Amino acid sequence: MQHHACADNTMMPKRYWLMKCEPSAYTIGDLARDGETCWEGVRNFQARNFMRDEMQIDDDVLFYASNADPSGVSGLARIARTGYPDHFAWKTGHKYYDARSTKAAPVWFMVDLAFVERFPDTVPLATLKTTRGLDQMKVAQKGSRLSVQPVTKSEYQKVVRLGRKMKPVSG
Repeated sequence: MQHHACADNTMMPKRYWLMKCEPSAYTIGDLARDGETCWEGVRNFQARNFMRDEMQIDDDVLFYASNADPSGVSGLARIARTGYPDHFAWKTGHKYYDARSTKAAPVWFMVDLAFVERFPDTVPLATLKTTRGLDQMKVAQKGSRLSVQPVTKSEYQKVVRLGRKMKPVSG
């Protein structure tokens, strides 16, 4: 098992995440092109807490295309920078501006993601819901809208196997 050193030198086990993004905003292809990006604009406290408090460098990420056709996991990323204040919250007029968040007392946080791999095609949500061992994933639960959510190592590994077995999109 891989571990991360903490500030107090204790080791934290590697974690696994699913992070959602709408293709109209950003895709796994965009991340492949950019290599790395900041994951700004999360405005849910539970998702923010995961990014601010729990994500560690080199944690593995399932990149999930939401509101897509089909919605599902389109590739892999990793955490490249741990949580830091989302500076877009301070920019008046920006779509992610939030008057409650200041440099002195930031409310919102983001992480940086690095590209790892693009699957030949998306592993659809319907497949996640019907694959043994994945039916308990938060993303497979009815009404689950959280954009950043933990997954187990087993779930991560199963989705990676499914993704690598997908046939390339024809076209």
